[in-house]
Amino acid sequence: MTFSEKMKKKAQGLKKTLVLPEGTEFRTIAASRLILDQKIASKVILLGKSEIMQHTAQQKSVDLKNIIIIDPEFSSNRDKYAEEYSELRKHKGLTKGDAYDQIIDPLKWGAMMVRLNDADAMVAGAANSTGKVLVAAFTIIKTKPGTKFASSSFIMCTDKTDMGFNGSFIFSDCATIPNPTAEQLAEIAEAASDSCRVFLDTKPITAFLSFSTKGSASHPSVDNITQACSILQQKRPDILCDGELQLDAAIIPSVCSQKAPDSCVAGRANVLIFPDLQSGNIGYKLVQRLAGAEAYGPVLQGFAKPVSDLSRGCSVEDIVVTSAMTLSQVQE
Repeated sequence: MTFSEKMKKKAQGLKKTLVLPEGTEFRTIAASRLILDQKIASKVILLGKSEIMQHTAQQKSVDLKNIIIIDPEFSSNRDKYAEEYSELRKHKGLTKGDAYDQIIDPLKWGAMMVRLNDADAMVAGAANSTGKVLVAAFTIIKTKPGTKFASSSFIMCTDKTDMGFNGSFIFSDCATIPNPTAEQLAEIAEAASDSCRVFLDTKPITAFLSFSTKGSASHPSVDNITQACSILQQKRPDILCDGELQLDAAIIPSVCSQKAPDSCVAGRANVLIFPDLQSGNIGYKLVQRLAGAEAYGPVLQGFAKPVSDLSRGCSVEDIVVTSAMTLSQVQE
């Protein structure tokens, strides 16, 4: 069973409600039909103007039967959602009148549905930038208690079954925080380790990556990594982690035995924490393009409730699989 099949099966068993804010976007409309037909969600909600959806669906030969369509401008929940939004943003000077006008933005509306449990998860980004999706999530859904920073991860599935977890890894952060501080890097690693449990269904073994292994080189960036590892070890002793480690020491036991014989990770890492966004983004694309790995994500992590961002170049199937992955996080 492939990773995407596992995610679909998991989501099917949860029977949750999904909101897709970009309801007038043709790939999203097509995906909504597949998500409902494949029972990945028990309910699928599209946001936007009904007449535009109907016209697009007709052009693309998509049946909208049993798909819930909500136009925020005319919804009976507009007052309630605006009231909640004004409370969330009153410290920024947002008035109730302005909240009433702004809440009909589909991204804000979808995030509010998730916040108020009118939907279990939200997926967007086919027609909006990552920045816009993140703003809606940060201001309305918020991060988990005890978490200050949201981040992202990719699930990388390779044919190297003797490495990682049967060839699969969590790579983080590859899409969100450009130059993380030690505190941010620790939170990235914490969230990625939890993502490992959700998506790979195994105990995380987490490596903080560097060009140095256990003091083989000296640099402020290395100090940042070792400090992050120490923070995580103190905060979450249940997470097996080590760093700083070079990549080969993190994933190959024979190399680790030479470079870091006392490491608790011991060349068995299945969660790889990159020191910054540049290395993370380059790293996942190298593995994807040169090694032929399957890359799933980016998955947003650290939020109080599940939300995912899509690439604007995504396919219909990308939306379906991302929706399954996002819904699979609901029970967590």
